[in-house]
Amino acid sequence: MKLYTIKIKTINGKSMKQESYELFESKDIKTIIDTLAQELQTRNESPFWSDKVVPFSHAILSVLVPLREMDLLFTPEGEYVEKLTPELFLEWSDFLSLKTLAFTIAKSNEAGELLRTSLEKEACMRYRAVDLKFLGEYLALYTVNLEKEDLDFPIANYNLHQGVSNVIKSLL
Repeated sequence: MKLYTIKIKTINGKSMKQESYELFESKDIKTIIDTLAQELQTRNESPFWSDKVVPFSHAILSVLVPLREMDLLFTPEGEYVEKLTPELFLEWSDFLSLKTLAFTIAKSNEAGELLRTSLEKEACMRYRAVDLKFLGEYLALYTVNLEKEDLDFPIANYNLHQGVSNVIKSLL
C-alpha cells in the first residue's frame, strides 16, 4: 500500500488547506462565499471582523471568478496566472491592489480587451466585460474615488482591510 503526502503551501508560515485550493480553482462565487461564511461561524472571531469578511471577499471574487472563467487571471503586477488560488485571492485583498484592479477592469471594459497586463495580445482579445457593480459599491463604501485613480483613500481604510485579510488568511 502506497502512502501519499499532499504538500500544502504556506503563507507566512501557516499552511493552506487543500480544500481551499479546490474551492478557489473551480467553484462559483456563491459556493466560495458560503464556505467562508460557514468557516467564520465555527471560529471565535469578533463580529466586527466577521461582518467585513463576506462583503470584502464577494467584492474581490466578483472580478476574479469571471477572469478565471476566461482564463485571464493575473497578479497585481500584471503577470498571467493559470489558476485562482488562495494566494492570488490574498494578493488582490490588498486594498491598494483591489483599487487598481477596479480601474484596470473598468478601462478593459471600455476598450473591449484586457489592458494593463503582460498577457499576450491574443489572450487579451478574449476578454469580455466584467460587471463591476459589487466591487464598485464596496470600494465606494470605503471612500475610494472611482473617478480619479490617482486620488488616495484614507490610510485607516487600508489598515482596516489588512485586518480583514488576516482574518481571511486564518480561514483558508
